[in-house]
Amino acid sequence: MLTVTDSAKQFLKETLSAHTDDPEIGLRLSLKAPGQLGVVLDREAEGDRVVEHQGLKVLLVAQELAPVVDGITFDVQDTADGPKLIVSKK
Repeated sequence: MLTVTDSAKQFLKETLSAHTDDPEIGLRLSLKAPGQLGVVLDREAEGDRVVEHQGLKVLLVAQELAPVVDGITFDVQDTADGPKLIVSKK
């Protein structure tokens, strides 16, 4: 199961809000290359797993990507360049 911490949900919400004001748009998790995840703006599709935060769909995960992200945790880490989304696998 994919875990998204509250701080990561807030980070995703702020990122989403900076790029769109459409409540039907979320950040879709995508596999860019083996072992490399990315996000793109997209609408919810049938079968998606949806992570919501404060009424917004902050993360969309396609059904076929669910096994790839099983056991992954999204969190936020403060860095010298500001907060960064980090991914860890347990």
